[in-house]
Formats: sequence, C-alpha cells, structure tokens
Amino acid sequence: MTALQYVLAIVIILVSIGIIALVMLQEGKQQGLGAIAGAADNFFGKNKGKTMDAQLAKFTKILGVVFFILALAASLLVLFGV
Repeated sequence: MTALQYVLAIVIILVSIGIIALVMLQEGKQQGLGAIAGAADNFFGKNKGKTMDAQLAKFTKILGVVFFILALAASLLVLFGV
C-alpha cells in the first residue's frame, strides 16, 4: 500500500465513525404512545424537527456522500495501482 492509500483509509475510518455518531444522535421517527394522546401536536413538537434533527440529518447525508466518494477513490487507487 502506498502512503496515499493509508491516508485515504484513515480518512474513510474517521468519516465512518462520524456517520455512526450522527446516526446515533438522531431521534427515531416513530411518535410512540405520545401520538395517541396528542402530545406530539404541540408547538415544540412541530418545530423540534427543524432545528437539531434537521441539521443532524443534513450532516449525515453530506458525510454519506463523502464516504461514497472516498470509497470510490480508494477502489480506483487499488484498481489502477497508484
């Protein structure tokens, strides 16, 4: 393996750890029993998704794309032997 492949592997590992952390920080999409009682229809319940959860979802998507590009680059490096 070349130095570039080592660096790329380390970056892929760090990005994958970041994706795992972001997914674990997100709340579930299920309303649970609070939806039955109407607890989810208050002001804070409606606007909660527009703040932290929306940002976490956006960063997760960005890191997912970065992970895909890095994995593709790593496979091309191995394929062409650079």
